[in-house]
Amino acid sequence: MLKQINFTPSRAFISIKDAAFPSPFRHAPEFSPPARGTWNIVHTGMLLPESHQIYICAAACLRGVILTAAEMGAMDRFSTLEVREADLTSRDHETFIIEGITHILNELPKLPRAVLVFTACVHHFLGTNLKYVYKKLRERFPSVDFAECVMDPIRQTKSLTPEERERREIFRLLRPMQKKRQVNIAGGNLAIDDDSEIIRLIKNAGYKILDFPDLKSYDEFLDMAASAVNIYQHPFFHVAAEELKERLSQDFCYLPQTHDLNEIERQLQDIAELLNIATPDFSCERQAAYQAMTKAKEQIGDTPVAIDLTFTHRPFHLAKTLSETYGFNIAYIFADVITPDDKEDFLWLKSNRENIRIASVKHADIRLFADTENEKILALGQKAAYFLNTPYFVNFVEGGGLWGYTGVKKLAELMIDAFNNEKDLRIIEKKAWSAPSCL
Repeated sequence: MLKQINFTPSRAFISIKDAAFPSPFRHAPEFSPPARGTWNIVHTGMLLPESHQIYICAAACLRGVILTAAEMGAMDRFSTLEVREADLTSRDHETFIIEGITHILNELPKLPRAVLVFTACVHHFLGTNLKYVYKKLRERFPSVDFAECVMDPIRQTKSLTPEERERREIFRLLRPMQKKRQVNIAGGNLAIDDDSEIIRLIKNAGYKILDFPDLKSYDEFLDMAASAVNIYQHPFFHVAAEELKERLSQDFCYLPQTHDLNEIERQLQDIAELLNIATPDFSCERQAAYQAMTKAKEQIGDTPVAIDLTFTHRPFHLAKTLSETYGFNIAYIFADVITPDDKEDFLWLKSNRENIRIASVKHADIRLFADTENEKILALGQKAAYFLNTPYFVNFVEGGGLWGYTGVKKLAELMIDAFNNEKDLRIIEKKAWSAPSCL
C-alpha cells in the first residue's frame, strides 16, 4: 500500500529550549542547498604545493569533485579513474588501480612531488588490498610521495571522516628533521591574518611561522617537520596533531575559533606559555575590538541575526558571545549537530535564550522553510543567507582567517557593511571562497 509522505518545514527546525545535545534532529533524507562556498577535500588537497589528486570511484561520486577542480581552475592537478558496474565483478581492482595511476602519472608533463590518492567505499566492499597497491606504486615511482586518502562517507560516523583522514595522510608525508625555532599553523584551509595577535606574538619572539595554506613549495611543506609546535584551530586536525606528537615529537596547541575577549586572552597566554615567552600587552587591541563590536550593535540594533555552521566551527559560541556580551538579537542558528566545543555555549543559550530557533541545513524538509516575519535579517554565513533569502550577509567560511582581537574588530566591520549593503545571493553558488566558477 502506498503511503503519502507529507513534508513539513517544522521538522527541520526546533526551538533551542527543546533541542538535545548533540543531535537536535532525527536522521532523514538529506537536501544539499546551492550554497557552495564551503571547502571540501579537493580544495584542501590543492593547498599542498606541487601535488596531484587522483579520485577512484563511480561517475556519480566523481561529478562533485570534478566540478570542484574545474571551478578552481585546477584540472591540470586532478585526475580520475572511473569505476563502472562491470568492474565490480570482472576486474582485478588492485591491478586496475596500479595500472591506472601508472598511466596517469606517465602522461603528466612532469611527475608531481606528491600524489593524493582517494579510494572510495566500493574498495572496502570489494576487499581491495590497498597495502599491496601502495607498495607497488611506491616501487614504480620512488620520487613520488603517496598520500592514502579516502572519499568514503559510508563509514564516517564510525571511523575517521574523509576530511580528518586527508589531513592525517598529508601530514604523514613529513619525515623526521632536526628541530628549528619555528612554529606550524596547520589543519586549516585559510591562512591566519598576518596582523592577528597570535602571528605577531610568535614572530616577535623570533619564531618562523609556516602556515599550511600559505606554503609555496613542497620543500617548504616538508620543512614543517622541523617545527617544534603545531598550532591549529580546525577540529578536523585533532587526529593528525596527536600522531605528529608521537611520530615527530611535535607538541601541539588547539585553539578553537573564539570571539570571546576573555578566551582570546587565555589562548594568547597558552601560546606564550608553550613557547616559554612573555605575553605582550594587547589591552589596546582588546579595547578596540570591544568598541568595534559595540558600534556594530548600535547600528544593527535589534535586527534578527542568523548564524550557520559554515561561518565558524563554533556557531553556538558565536551566538552566545554576540548575545550575552553585546546584546545582539540572535534569531536562528543553522546547524545539524552540536560539537563538544560548543556544548557549554549551547547549554547556556538553551537556558537563557530560549527563543532562538535551530534549523537543519541538510534535512530534506528545510527546502520548504521560509521566515514568515518578513523583516530584515542579517546572516552570518552563506547557508543562513540562502535559507532566509536575505541579501544582507557576511560572506566567508570557516572563520575567514580572522583571529583574536583584530579578528573580532574586522568581524564587526564586516557585519556593519553587510547590514548596510545588499549582496547578490548568486555569488554563494560558487565553490570555495574567492574561487572562480565554470558555471
